[in-house]
Amino acid sequence: MHDHDTSERLASFADVLAGELPDSWTSSHLPADAKDDLAELADRIWDLDLVAASLAERPLQQAAILSRQDGAQLVLLDRNDERDGFLIAAVAPHALPDEAYRAVPEPNGIALADDPFLSAEQVTGDLLARYDAALAQVRHNALGGIQPSQPDRVVLTWQPDGSIATAPADDRASAALMAHGFVQDPQSGIYRLGGDDTQAQARALCEIGPRLDALGIGTALQHPAGRTAPTTAASVPHVPAGPRTPTTRSR
Repeated sequence: MHDHDTSERLASFADVLAGELPDSWTSSHLPADAKDDLAELADRIWDLDLVAASLAERPLQQAAILSRQDGAQLVLLDRNDERDGFLIAAVAPHALPDEAYRAVPEPNGIALADDPFLSAEQVTGDLLARYDAALAQVRHNALGGIQPSQPDRVVLTWQPDGSIATAPADDRASAALMAHGFVQDPQSGIYRLGGDDTQAQARALCEIGPRLDALGIGTALQHPAGRTAPTTAASVPHVPAGPRTPTTRSR
């Protein structure tokens, strides 16, 4: 089979498969000439079994990526043997620390028949269930010292770099946080308010308390060790103004 035919077959199969999976998925194709993207993708394939063994024999030549709205991704690739069908594996999230993956079993990939409708049932009943469980665990681990919020209470946690992080429980709190400068990490779901401008940070904290209170949501400010500050963001103690040098983290 010519390379063009193989590429069309993979992309077409991925398109149909994405439409058959639960929730909303889209597909995109990485051709053979996208070498840098393929290499980066290969490093993130979350597998130590079937797919890892296949890639050890032959590096990734092309791939189709299936993406869900919450950031979850699956990778579809050709088999390296003479059998029909494809291999599919989970893709590890971007930008989570190595510590988040400790003691979390890999959601190893599976082989698919050359039938996208049957394959959608295989993926849904097997790989997706294990992938979602692993995703939930690593995202929880990535929270570190950040205490999850409740629907009626947002917990804001000071970070060592001077930023403030929180994991809101619903869209109402999320919208209020974003309106006051918090930015969401799409992989971990954590919202952060930078600490480079401490006056702007303090002003945002003072304003967000009443806004959340109007929604029936309380606030608490705490340090990672668990020492809780006053229970409303409007009561945040004075933060001295001045530049901070942010620290960097690498995975």
